[in-house]
Amino acid sequence: MNYDSTLNSLLDPELSQCDFASLFETFLSGLEEGEIRAASPTKKGWEANAKVKQAILVGFRMGILRDMSAAGSLSFIDKDTYPARQWTLGDQVRIVPGGTSVRRGAHLGQGVVMMPPSYVNVGAFVGQSSMVDSNALVGSCAQVGEKVHISAGAQLGGVLEPVGALPVIVEDDVLLGANSAVLEGCRVSKRAVIGAGVIITQSTRVVDLVHERVLSSENEPLTVPEGAVVIPGSRPHRSEYAQSLGLQISTPVIIKYRDSKTDGKTALESALRENL
Repeated sequence: MNYDSTLNSLLDPELSQCDFASLFETFLSGLEEGEIRAASPTKKGWEANAKVKQAILVGFRMGILRDMSAAGSLSFIDKDTYPARQWTLGDQVRIVPGGTSVRRGAHLGQGVVMMPPSYVNVGAFVGQSSMVDSNALVGSCAQVGEKVHISAGAQLGGVLEPVGALPVIVEDDVLLGANSAVLEGCRVSKRAVIGAGVIITQSTRVVDLVHERVLSSENEPLTVPEGAVVIPGSRPHRSEYAQSLGLQISTPVIIKYRDSKTDGKTALESALRENL
């Protein structure tokens, strides 16, 4: 199905509340099916679709606050355009009980496992056979590939504004260690390993000890290379005052590139998810 007309209609400033309801339902369904994406890989690299993020913002503007409380003592108030997504056995996704939530308009591919509590926000895309572990967050419009392990406490930042900016992108077969974070539209290339506690933002400098270079963001999003194994590191601050205090600045370090030994250490989680 071609969703261009749906997106264009949703962005019409003259859109009525009556027309909005059916168009927005089509839009959310397209996101959930993975047919509409906030960013997509092309021959020239990843490209953001600004219309998708604009349409998500329209949903917030047009939505009305509703009581979305579940049975019992818990109370929830949110825009009626973005309720929690409901699941069936036909989706072939494991949502383990215990506080996990996926917002409408998020795509989870077959074989995805979500451990409690974890959260996936609107516009996010999580590829087949990936795992979202406990206390992990997949932010709005974040794009996650296949067979990715988002370990406990890991955070993938969300982005809705500016609408033309690339979201966080994590490609296939990546391992994100516990309490790591990839934020501000940074990209992690295929088969990379982000060690526990590593935080990557657009202002981060990543030191590649293997190729003796420093990776940073200039006009392009900061990108962790394919197969890189990144661990926490530090470097001294240049100012005399900082040096007098012995202060260090957190600096992720590429200690090596993925090899058979690394593959062996990360292979177990695949066996755990072979069958739903």
